[in-house]
Amino acid sequence: MADGPDTRNRILEVAFRLFHEQGYHATSVATILREAGINSGSLYHFFPSKDALLEGVLQWALGALRPEVMDHVERATADPLQRVIALLERYRMGMEMFGCRMGCPMGNLALEVSDEYPRARDLIHQNFENWAGIVKGWLDAAGDRLPAHVDRAQLARFVLTVMEGGIMQSRAAGHLGPYDDTVAQFRAYLQALMREAELTRAQSGSGATA
Repeated sequence: MADGPDTRNRILEVAFRLFHEQGYHATSVATILREAGINSGSLYHFFPSKDALLEGVLQWALGALRPEVMDHVERATADPLQRVIALLERYRMGMEMFGCRMGCPMGNLALEVSDEYPRARDLIHQNFENWAGIVKGWLDAAGDRLPAHVDRAQLARFVLTVMEGGIMQSRAAGHLGPYDDTVAQFRAYLQALMREAELTRAQSGSGATA
């Protein structure tokens, strides 16, 4: 069926890629039609306006976060703390692949459209919330490998800030140095937390056997 779910998904995938490559405002409907290999009737059957397409793309991205990003990381390693590092490495690989161009799709759209489109802002925010929520789940799974006083939700938000901030700086610099420096400091902080937790466990064990 010409206007069935496959067509809709193709439109969303193409639009997501083009918004990432060119930006929302710079991407014309004509470009989306050409790249998706469809006519305007097929597009407007699903999305009555470009703004409606933006909302559809952001909703599609919400559903794609786990299968397209997080599931790959979880298959790569069972260690919850290594998953955090692997996630940051995955974004580094993307930056390296594209020569430090384009940046993070959600980060880019947050900067470009959030002030103009409240609904888009809500969906981008939800994407970030879901991202941080999955990372928090990994941090929770680390148990006593992290100190009890560490707020896992805040630490997950910090991981998101490390990723987005490192990507933005590397995009501006045109090389991976700022991203690598940012991640290196996070890794050092994580190692310090793990050493603190290990010391606490050792002291607790000594007290139990004293």
